[in-house]
Amino acid sequence: MNSEMDVGTNKKAFQINLDAKKYGTFAEIGAGQEVARRFFHVGGASGTVAKTMSAYDMTFSDAIYGTADRYVSRNRLQTMLDHEYNLLIERLNEKFGNERTFFVFADTVAARSFKQHNESHGWLGVRFQEQTRGEPSQIIIHIRMLDESNVDQQEALGIIGVNLLYGAFYHRQPEKLIASLQENLAPDRIQVDMIKFSGPAFPNIDNRLMSLQLVSQGLTNAVMFTADGETVQPADILYKKAILVERGSFRPVTYATNDMLNRARTAFLKQCGCSEEELVVLMEMTLENLLSEGQLNHADFLARVDILGALGRPVMVSKFGEYFRLASYLARYTNRMIGLVMGVPSLMEIFDEKYYLNLEGGILEALGRMFKSGLKLYVYPMMGAKTGELVPATKLEVAPNLRSLYRYLIDNEFIQEITDYNPEYLCIYPPDALAKLQSGDPAWERMVPPEVAEIIKSRRFFGYRAISAS
Repeated sequence: MNSEMDVGTNKKAFQINLDAKKYGTFAEIGAGQEVARRFFHVGGASGTVAKTMSAYDMTFSDAIYGTADRYVSRNRLQTMLDHEYNLLIERLNEKFGNERTFFVFADTVAARSFKQHNESHGWLGVRFQEQTRGEPSQIIIHIRMLDESNVDQQEALGIIGVNLLYGAFYHRQPEKLIASLQENLAPDRIQVDMIKFSGPAFPNIDNRLMSLQLVSQGLTNAVMFTADGETVQPADILYKKAILVERGSFRPVTYATNDMLNRARTAFLKQCGCSEEELVVLMEMTLENLLSEGQLNHADFLARVDILGALGRPVMVSKFGEYFRLASYLARYTNRMIGLVMGVPSLMEIFDEKYYLNLEGGILEALGRMFKSGLKLYVYPMMGAKTGELVPATKLEVAPNLRSLYRYLIDNEFIQEITDYNPEYLCIYPPDALAKLQSGDPAWERMVPPEVAEIIKSRRFFGYRAISAS
Protein backbone atom coordinates (compact mmCIF):
# COMPACT_ATOMS: atom_id res chain seq x y z
CA MET A 1 0.00 0.00 0.00
CA ASN A 2 1.17 3.55 -0.69
CA SER A 3 2.62 4.86 2.58
CA GLU A 4 1.01 8.29 2.10
CA MET A 5 -2.39 6.63 1.80
CA ASP A 6 -1.75 4.59 4.92
CA VAL A 7 -0.66 7.65 6.89
CA GLY A 8 -3.71 9.62 5.74
CA THR A 9 -6.11 6.91 6.85
CA ASN A 10 -4.38 6.39 10.17
CA LYS A 11 -4.42 10.13 10.80
CA LYS A 12 -8.20 10.18 10.38
CA ALA A 13 -8.67 7.19 12.70
CA PHE A 14 -6.36 8.72 15.31
CA GLN A 15 -8.21 12.04 15.22
CA ILE A 16 -11.47 10.20 15.96
CA ASN A 17 -9.80 8.27 18.79
CA LEU A 18 -8.65 11.54 20.34
CA ASP A 19 -12.17 13.01 20.18
CA ALA A 20 -13.39 12.47 23.73
CA LYS A 21 -17.04 12.91 22.75
CA LYS A 22 -17.23 10.03 20.24
CA TYR A 23 -18.05 6.56 21.59
CA GLY A 24 -19.58 3.60 19.83
CA THR A 25 -19.83 0.13 18.37
CA PHE A 26 -18.29 -1.54 15.32
CA ALA A 27 -20.21 -4.49 13.86
CA GLU A 28 -18.66 -6.03 10.75
CA ILE A 29 -19.55 -9.17 8.84
CA GLY A 30 -17.89 -10.77 5.83
CA ALA A 31 -14.35 -9.44 5.37
CA GLY A 32 -12.82 -9.30 8.84
CA GLN A 33 -13.03 -6.38 11.23
CA GLU A 34 -11.13 -4.15 8.85
CA VAL A 35 -12.53 -0.79 9.99
CA ALA A 36 -12.28 -1.49 13.71
CA ARG A 37 -8.73 -2.77 13.17
CA ARG A 38 -7.67 0.67 11.93
CA PHE A 39 -8.76 2.28 15.17
CA PHE A 40 -6.99 -0.30 17.33
CA HIS A 41 -3.85 -0.07 15.17
CA VAL A 42 -3.33 3.69 15.60
CA GLY A 43 -3.78 3.69 19.38
CA GLY A 44 -6.17 5.36 21.76
CA ALA A 45 -9.13 3.20 20.74
CA SER A 46 -10.23 2.61 24.34
CA GLY A 47 -11.70 6.09 24.33
CA THR A 48 -13.68 5.43 21.13
CA VAL A 49 -14.65 1.77 20.95
CA ALA A 50 -17.36 0.50 23.27
CA LYS A 51 -17.67 -2.84 21.47
CA THR A 52 -16.60 -4.65 18.32
CA MET A 53 -18.25 -7.78 17.03
CA SER A 54 -18.45 -10.03 13.98
CA ALA A 55 -21.02 -12.81 13.73
CA TYR A 56 -19.73 -14.86 10.78
CA ASP A 57 -21.70 -18.03 11.43
CA MET A 58 -25.25 -17.72 10.09
CA THR A 59 -26.74 -19.28 13.20
CA PHE A 60 -25.07 -16.69 15.42
CA SER A 61 -25.95 -13.90 13.00
CA ASP A 62 -29.60 -14.94 12.89
CA ALA A 63 -29.74 -15.23 16.66
CA ILE A 64 -28.54 -11.64 16.99
CA TYR A 65 -30.17 -9.90 14.04
CA GLY A 66 -32.94 -12.25 12.94
CA THR A 67 -33.17 -14.38 9.83
CA ALA A 68 -32.43 -12.91 6.41
CA ASP A 69 -32.95 -13.91 2.79
CA ARG A 70 -29.62 -12.24 1.94
CA TYR A 71 -26.87 -11.51 4.40
CA VAL A 72 -25.15 -8.91 2.23
CA SER A 73 -28.07 -6.57 1.73
CA ARG A 74 -29.46 -3.19 2.64
CA ASN A 75 -32.04 -4.78 4.92
CA ARG A 76 -29.35 -6.68 6.82
CA LEU A 77 -27.29 -3.53 7.27
CA GLN A 78 -30.31 -1.63 8.56
CA THR A 79 -31.08 -4.40 11.04
CA MET A 80 -27.49 -4.31 12.30
CA LEU A 81 -27.58 -0.53 12.76
CA ASP A 82 -30.95 -0.68 14.55
CA HIS A 83 -29.95 -3.49 16.87
CA GLU A 84 -26.52 -2.18 17.83
CA TYR A 85 -27.66 1.41 18.31
CA ASN A 86 -30.55 0.37 20.56
CA LEU A 87 -28.16 -1.72 22.66
CA LEU A 88 -25.71 1.16 22.91
CA ILE A 89 -28.37 3.57 24.16
CA GLU A 90 -29.88 0.99 26.50
CA ARG A 91 -26.56 0.12 28.16
CA LEU A 92 -24.58 3.38 28.10
CA ASN A 93 -26.97 6.32 27.81
CA GLU A 94 -27.51 6.67 31.54
CA LYS A 95 -23.78 6.43 32.26
CA PHE A 96 -22.32 8.54 29.44
CA GLY A 97 -25.29 10.22 27.76
CA ASN A 98 -24.56 13.70 29.10
CA GLU A 99 -20.94 13.77 27.98
CA ARG A 100 -20.66 11.62 24.85
CA THR A 101 -22.31 11.27 21.47
CA PHE A 102 -22.89 7.67 20.47
CA PHE A 103 -22.36 6.04 17.08
CA VAL A 104 -22.62 2.64 15.41
CA PHE A 105 -20.57 1.68 12.38
CA ALA A 106 -21.72 -1.48 10.57
CA ASP A 107 -20.88 -3.30 7.37
CA THR A 108 -21.88 -6.55 5.71
CA VAL A 109 -19.59 -7.55 2.86
CA ALA A 110 -19.01 -10.29 0.30
CA ALA A 111 -15.27 -10.09 -0.39
CA ARG A 112 -13.24 -12.25 -2.77
CA SER A 113 -12.83 -15.79 -1.40
CA PHE A 114 -10.49 -18.60 -2.36
CA LYS A 115 -13.49 -20.78 -3.30
CA GLN A 116 -15.35 -18.50 -5.68
CA HIS A 117 -14.91 -15.26 -7.57
CA ASN A 118 -18.34 -13.67 -7.48
CA GLU A 119 -18.70 -9.91 -7.61
CA SER A 120 -17.30 -8.40 -4.43
CA HIS A 121 -19.54 -5.82 -2.85
CA GLY A 122 -20.84 -4.60 0.46
CA TRP A 123 -23.14 -2.33 2.46
CA LEU A 124 -21.66 0.14 4.95
CA GLY A 125 -23.48 2.45 7.31
CA VAL A 126 -23.03 4.76 10.26
CA ARG A 127 -25.66 5.99 12.71
CA PHE A 128 -24.52 8.81 14.94
CA GLN A 129 -25.59 11.58 17.29
CA GLU A 130 -24.63 15.17 16.60
CA GLN A 131 -25.45 16.23 20.15
CA THR A 132 -25.54 14.41 23.46
CA ARG A 133 -28.85 12.63 23.94
CA GLY A 134 -29.87 13.84 20.49
CA GLU A 135 -31.80 12.01 17.77
CA PRO A 136 -29.42 10.06 15.51
CA SER A 137 -28.64 10.66 11.85
CA GLN A 138 -27.58 8.02 9.38
CA ILE A 139 -25.58 7.47 6.19
CA ILE A 140 -25.59 4.21 4.24
CA ILE A 141 -23.61 3.37 1.11
CA HIS A 142 -23.21 0.44 -1.25
CA ILE A 143 -19.76 -0.31 -2.62
CA ARG A 144 -18.20 -2.52 -5.30
CA MET A 145 -14.69 -3.70 -4.52
CA LEU A 146 -12.57 -3.98 -7.66
CA ASP A 147 -9.25 -5.36 -6.36
CA GLU A 148 -8.38 -8.88 -7.47
CA SER A 149 -7.08 -10.21 -4.14
CA ASN A 150 -8.94 -10.70 -0.89
CA VAL A 151 -6.22 -8.93 1.09
CA ASP A 152 -6.38 -5.83 -1.10
CA GLN A 153 -10.18 -5.77 -0.84
CA GLN A 154 -10.00 -5.95 2.95
CA GLU A 155 -7.53 -3.08 3.00
CA ALA A 156 -9.73 -0.94 0.74
CA LEU A 157 -12.75 -1.72 2.91
CA GLY A 158 -10.92 -0.52 6.00
CA ILE A 159 -9.96 2.73 4.30
CA ILE A 160 -13.41 3.62 2.98
CA GLY A 161 -14.95 2.68 6.34
CA VAL A 162 -12.67 5.15 8.11
CA ASN A 163 -13.46 7.75 5.44
CA LEU A 164 -17.20 7.27 5.95
CA LEU A 165 -16.99 7.55 9.73
CA TYR A 166 -14.67 10.57 9.55
CA GLY A 167 -16.94 12.26 7.02
CA ALA A 168 -20.01 11.69 9.19
CA PHE A 169 -18.27 13.36 12.14
CA TYR A 170 -16.43 16.22 10.47
CA HIS A 171 -17.85 16.89 6.98
CA ARG A 172 -21.27 18.39 7.49
CA GLN A 173 -21.62 19.27 3.79
CA PRO A 174 -22.79 16.06 2.05
CA GLU A 175 -21.00 16.96 -1.21
CA LYS A 176 -17.71 17.26 0.68
CA LEU A 177 -18.36 13.99 2.48
CA ILE A 178 -18.98 12.23 -0.84
CA ALA A 179 -15.75 13.65 -2.27
CA SER A 180 -13.85 12.33 0.76
CA LEU A 181 -15.00 8.71 0.45
CA GLN A 182 -12.17 7.74 -1.91
CA GLU A 183 -9.46 9.70 -0.11
CA ASN A 184 -6.31 7.61 0.46
CA LEU A 185 -7.52 5.06 -2.10
CA ALA A 186 -5.91 4.60 -5.49
CA PRO A 187 -8.31 5.13 -8.43
CA ASP A 188 -10.49 2.21 -9.54
CA ARG A 189 -10.24 0.21 -6.31
CA ILE A 190 -13.77 0.89 -5.09
CA GLN A 191 -16.99 2.25 -6.56
CA VAL A 192 -19.85 3.74 -4.54
CA ASP A 193 -23.10 3.32 -6.47
CA MET A 194 -25.65 4.18 -3.79
CA ILE A 195 -25.78 6.63 -0.89
CA LYS A 196 -28.52 7.81 1.42
CA PHE A 197 -28.46 10.50 4.08
CA SER A 198 -31.14 10.85 6.75
CA GLY A 199 -31.76 12.43 10.11
CA PRO A 200 -31.38 15.85 11.74
CA ALA A 201 -27.75 16.31 10.64
CA PHE A 202 -28.93 16.46 7.03
CA PRO A 203 -32.07 18.62 6.86
CA ASN A 204 -33.68 19.16 3.47
CA ILE A 205 -31.38 16.67 1.75
CA ASP A 206 -32.58 15.37 -1.62
CA ASN A 207 -30.86 12.02 -2.00
CA ARG A 208 -31.38 12.07 -5.76
CA LEU A 209 -28.95 14.99 -5.90
CA MET A 210 -26.55 13.03 -3.72
CA SER A 211 -26.79 10.14 -6.18
CA LEU A 212 -25.99 12.57 -8.97
CA GLN A 213 -22.90 13.62 -7.02
CA LEU A 214 -21.66 10.02 -7.02
CA VAL A 215 -21.63 10.06 -10.82
CA SER A 216 -20.34 13.59 -11.32
CA GLN A 217 -17.53 13.12 -8.79
CA GLY A 218 -16.44 9.85 -10.42
CA LEU A 219 -17.32 7.41 -7.64
CA THR A 220 -19.47 5.29 -9.97
CA ASN A 221 -20.63 5.02 -13.56
CA ALA A 222 -24.36 4.90 -12.88
CA VAL A 223 -26.95 5.43 -10.15
CA MET A 224 -30.65 4.67 -9.91
CA PHE A 225 -33.73 5.79 -8.04
CA THR A 226 -37.31 4.63 -8.15
CA ALA A 227 -40.32 6.60 -9.36
CA ASP A 228 -41.02 7.75 -5.80
CA GLY A 229 -37.49 9.15 -5.50
CA GLU A 230 -35.94 6.41 -3.34
CA THR A 231 -32.24 5.85 -4.05
CA VAL A 232 -31.52 2.19 -4.80
CA GLN A 233 -28.56 0.00 -5.57
CA PRO A 234 -28.91 -0.98 -9.26
CA ALA A 235 -28.73 -4.73 -8.64
CA ASP A 236 -31.80 -4.54 -6.38
CA ILE A 237 -33.85 -3.43 -9.40
CA LEU A 238 -32.10 -5.06 -12.35
CA TYR A 239 -30.96 -8.46 -11.07
CA LYS A 240 -32.17 -11.24 -13.40
CA LYS A 241 -34.83 -9.01 -14.95
CA ALA A 242 -35.57 -8.26 -18.59
CA ILE A 243 -34.61 -4.61 -19.13
CA LEU A 244 -35.95 -1.99 -21.53
CA VAL A 245 -34.23 1.42 -21.53
CA GLU A 246 -35.13 4.69 -23.21
CA ARG A 247 -32.40 7.31 -23.25
CA GLY A 248 -33.31 10.96 -23.55
CA SER A 249 -33.11 14.46 -22.17
CA PHE A 250 -36.81 14.37 -21.14
CA ARG A 251 -36.89 18.16 -21.23
CA PRO A 252 -39.83 17.74 -21.35
CA VAL A 253 -41.43 14.32 -21.85
CA THR A 254 -43.59 14.56 -24.99
CA TYR A 255 -46.24 12.43 -26.64
CA ALA A 256 -43.51 11.14 -28.95
CA THR A 257 -41.36 10.12 -25.95
CA ASN A 258 -44.21 8.06 -24.54
CA ASP A 259 -45.31 6.59 -27.86
CA MET A 260 -41.77 5.45 -28.61
CA LEU A 261 -41.53 3.65 -25.30
CA ASN A 262 -45.02 2.15 -25.33
CA ARG A 263 -44.66 0.71 -28.84
CA ALA A 264 -41.24 -0.71 -28.01
CA ARG A 265 -42.56 -2.20 -24.79
CA THR A 266 -45.34 -4.05 -26.60
CA ALA A 267 -42.88 -5.57 -29.08
CA PHE A 268 -40.33 -6.35 -26.36
CA LEU A 269 -42.83 -8.26 -24.21
CA LYS A 270 -43.85 -10.40 -27.17
CA GLN A 271 -40.24 -11.29 -27.95
CA CYS A 272 -38.66 -11.68 -24.51
CA GLY A 273 -41.07 -14.30 -23.20
CA CYS A 274 -41.36 -12.55 -19.85
CA SER A 275 -44.24 -11.17 -17.84
CA GLU A 276 -44.82 -7.55 -16.86
CA GLU A 277 -43.51 -8.41 -13.38
CA GLU A 278 -40.24 -9.67 -14.85
CA LEU A 279 -39.66 -6.50 -16.88
CA VAL A 280 -37.90 -3.33 -15.72
CA VAL A 281 -38.48 -0.20 -17.80
CA LEU A 282 -35.90 2.53 -17.22
CA MET A 283 -35.53 6.12 -18.34
CA GLU A 284 -31.84 6.96 -18.67
CA MET A 285 -30.07 10.30 -18.77
CA THR A 286 -26.34 10.72 -19.34
CA LEU A 287 -24.13 13.02 -17.34
CA GLU A 288 -23.00 14.51 -20.64
CA ASN A 289 -26.57 15.53 -21.39
CA LEU A 290 -27.01 17.05 -17.94
CA LEU A 291 -23.81 19.03 -18.45
CA SER A 292 -24.84 20.32 -21.88
CA GLU A 293 -25.09 23.86 -20.52
CA GLY A 294 -21.62 23.70 -18.97
CA GLN A 295 -22.56 22.83 -15.40
CA LEU A 296 -25.05 20.76 -13.47
CA ASN A 297 -28.35 22.56 -12.97
CA HIS A 298 -29.88 20.83 -9.97
CA ALA A 299 -33.33 22.39 -10.36
CA ASP A 300 -33.47 21.38 -14.01
CA PHE A 301 -32.35 17.83 -13.18
CA LEU A 302 -34.96 17.44 -10.44
CA ALA A 303 -37.65 18.80 -12.75
CA ARG A 304 -36.94 16.05 -15.28
CA VAL A 305 -36.87 13.39 -12.58
CA ASP A 306 -40.07 14.63 -10.94
CA ILE A 307 -41.90 14.47 -14.26
CA LEU A 308 -40.67 10.92 -14.92
CA GLY A 309 -41.61 9.97 -11.37
CA ALA A 310 -45.11 11.35 -11.87
CA LEU A 311 -45.35 9.00 -14.86
CA GLY A 312 -44.27 6.09 -12.64
CA ARG A 313 -40.86 5.57 -14.18
CA PRO A 314 -37.56 4.77 -12.43
CA VAL A 315 -34.52 6.76 -13.55
CA MET A 316 -30.89 5.93 -14.24
CA VAL A 317 -28.16 8.56 -14.54
CA SER A 318 -24.98 7.29 -16.18
CA LYS A 319 -21.61 8.26 -17.62
CA PHE A 320 -22.12 5.98 -20.63
CA GLY A 321 -21.88 8.24 -23.64
CA GLU A 322 -21.70 5.26 -26.02
CA TYR A 323 -24.54 2.79 -26.11
CA PHE A 324 -22.24 -0.24 -26.06
CA ARG A 325 -20.99 0.81 -22.62
CA LEU A 326 -24.57 1.05 -21.36
CA ALA A 327 -25.30 -2.40 -22.80
CA SER A 328 -22.25 -3.92 -21.06
CA TYR A 329 -23.28 -2.37 -17.76
CA LEU A 330 -26.83 -3.75 -17.94
CA ALA A 331 -25.61 -7.21 -18.95
CA ARG A 332 -23.64 -7.35 -15.67
CA TYR A 333 -26.93 -7.72 -13.79
CA THR A 334 -29.02 -10.01 -15.95
CA ASN A 335 -28.99 -12.89 -18.42
CA ARG A 336 -32.43 -11.92 -19.66
CA MET A 337 -33.20 -9.91 -22.78
CA ILE A 338 -32.16 -6.24 -22.95
CA GLY A 339 -33.73 -3.66 -25.26
CA LEU A 340 -32.69 -0.09 -26.01
CA VAL A 341 -35.35 2.31 -27.29
CA MET A 342 -34.32 5.17 -29.57
CA GLY A 343 -35.20 7.28 -32.55
CA VAL A 344 -33.51 7.14 -35.95
CA PRO A 345 -31.20 10.10 -35.10
CA SER A 346 -29.66 8.10 -32.24
CA LEU A 347 -29.26 5.09 -34.52
CA MET A 348 -27.40 7.31 -36.97
CA GLU A 349 -24.97 8.25 -34.20
CA ILE A 350 -24.34 4.60 -33.37
CA PHE A 351 -23.19 4.07 -36.95
CA ASP A 352 -20.92 7.12 -37.01
CA GLU A 353 -17.35 5.79 -36.84
CA LYS A 354 -15.95 8.98 -35.30
CA TYR A 355 -17.29 7.90 -31.90
CA TYR A 356 -15.08 4.80 -31.83
CA LEU A 357 -11.66 6.17 -32.70
CA ASN A 358 -10.42 5.32 -29.20
CA LEU A 359 -11.28 1.63 -29.64
CA GLU A 360 -8.66 -0.63 -31.15
CA GLY A 361 -11.33 -2.53 -33.05
CA GLY A 362 -13.30 0.60 -33.98
CA ILE A 363 -16.98 0.29 -34.74
CA LEU A 364 -16.74 -3.51 -35.12
CA GLU A 365 -15.56 -3.81 -31.53
CA ALA A 366 -18.26 -1.45 -30.30
CA LEU A 367 -21.08 -3.26 -32.06
CA GLY A 368 -19.71 -6.65 -31.06
CA ARG A 369 -19.75 -5.61 -27.41
CA MET A 370 -23.22 -4.11 -27.76
CA PHE A 371 -24.96 -7.08 -29.34
CA LYS A 372 -23.02 -9.99 -27.80
CA SER A 373 -25.75 -10.70 -25.23
CA GLY A 374 -28.61 -10.70 -27.72
CA LEU A 375 -29.52 -7.08 -27.11
CA LYS A 376 -32.03 -5.48 -29.48
CA LEU A 377 -32.52 -1.89 -30.59
CA TYR A 378 -36.12 -0.71 -30.97
CA VAL A 379 -36.04 2.21 -33.36
CA TYR A 380 -38.78 4.81 -33.83
CA PRO A 381 -38.92 6.39 -37.31
CA MET A 382 -38.32 10.06 -38.02
CA MET A 383 -39.65 12.55 -40.51
CA GLY A 384 -36.94 13.97 -42.74
CA ALA A 385 -36.57 17.67 -41.93
CA LYS A 386 -35.77 18.67 -45.52
CA THR A 387 -37.69 16.11 -47.53
CA GLY A 388 -40.67 15.54 -45.23
CA GLU A 389 -40.34 11.83 -46.04
CA LEU A 390 -40.56 9.06 -43.47
CA VAL A 391 -37.20 7.51 -42.50
CA PRO A 392 -37.65 4.14 -40.74
CA ALA A 393 -34.75 2.08 -39.40
CA THR A 394 -34.83 -0.25 -42.41
CA LYS A 395 -34.32 2.65 -44.84
CA LEU A 396 -31.53 4.44 -43.00
CA GLU A 397 -28.54 5.28 -45.22
CA VAL A 398 -25.21 4.43 -43.59
CA ALA A 399 -21.66 4.78 -44.90
CA PRO A 400 -20.94 2.50 -47.88
CA ASN A 401 -18.38 0.43 -45.95
CA LEU A 402 -20.98 -0.29 -43.24
CA ARG A 403 -23.94 -1.25 -45.42
CA SER A 404 -23.34 -5.01 -45.28
CA LEU A 405 -22.87 -4.87 -41.52
CA TYR A 406 -26.03 -2.81 -41.13
CA ARG A 407 -28.01 -5.20 -43.33
CA TYR A 408 -26.75 -8.13 -41.23
CA LEU A 409 -28.09 -6.51 -38.06
CA ILE A 410 -31.44 -5.77 -39.70
CA ASP A 411 -31.79 -9.26 -41.18
CA ASN A 412 -30.96 -10.91 -37.86
CA GLU A 413 -33.41 -8.64 -36.00
CA PHE A 414 -30.85 -7.01 -33.73
CA ILE A 415 -32.33 -3.76 -34.99
CA GLN A 416 -36.12 -3.74 -34.75
CA GLU A 417 -38.18 -1.18 -36.63
CA ILE A 418 -41.15 0.23 -34.69
CA THR A 419 -43.96 0.19 -37.25
CA ASP A 420 -47.15 0.78 -35.25
CA TYR A 421 -46.32 4.37 -34.34
CA ASN A 422 -48.68 7.33 -34.18
CA PRO A 423 -47.94 9.51 -37.27
CA GLU A 424 -49.15 12.62 -35.46
CA TYR A 425 -46.23 12.43 -33.05
CA LEU A 426 -43.44 12.31 -35.62
CA CYS A 427 -43.21 16.09 -35.79
CA ILE A 428 -43.02 16.60 -32.03
CA TYR A 429 -39.52 17.46 -30.84
CA PRO A 430 -38.65 18.22 -27.18
CA PRO A 431 -36.53 21.30 -28.07
CA ASP A 432 -39.54 22.81 -29.87
CA ALA A 433 -41.83 22.12 -26.92
CA LEU A 434 -39.26 23.63 -24.56
CA ALA A 435 -38.86 26.79 -26.64
CA LYS A 436 -42.63 27.27 -26.77
CA LEU A 437 -43.23 26.80 -23.04
CA GLN A 438 -40.41 29.25 -22.26
CA SER A 439 -41.77 31.85 -24.66
CA GLY A 440 -45.36 31.62 -23.47
CA ASP A 441 -46.65 29.96 -26.65
CA PRO A 442 -49.56 27.73 -25.52
CA ALA A 443 -48.94 25.30 -28.39
CA TRP A 444 -46.47 23.37 -26.21
CA GLU A 445 -49.33 21.92 -24.18
CA ARG A 446 -50.55 20.02 -27.24
CA MET A 447 -47.12 18.36 -27.50
CA VAL A 448 -47.03 16.76 -24.04
CA PRO A 449 -49.37 14.49 -22.03
CA PRO A 450 -51.84 16.35 -19.74
CA GLU A 451 -50.15 15.17 -16.53
CA VAL A 452 -46.82 16.49 -17.79
CA ALA A 453 -48.34 19.87 -18.71
CA GLU A 454 -49.96 20.11 -15.29
CA ILE A 455 -46.78 19.47 -13.30
CA ILE A 456 -44.77 21.88 -15.48
CA LYS A 457 -47.29 24.67 -14.97
CA SER A 458 -47.91 24.09 -11.28
CA ARG A 459 -44.20 23.98 -10.42
CA ARG A 460 -43.00 26.32 -13.17
CA PHE A 461 -40.43 23.85 -14.47
CA PHE A 462 -37.97 24.58 -17.30
CA GLY A 463 -38.49 28.35 -17.16
CA TYR A 464 -42.21 28.05 -17.91
CA ARG A 465 -43.88 31.35 -18.76
CA ALA A 466 -47.60 31.68 -18.19
CA ILE A 467 -49.61 33.09 -21.05
CA SER A 468 -50.11 36.82 -20.57
CA ALA A 469 -53.70 37.97 -20.05
CA SER A 470 -53.39 40.98 -22.34
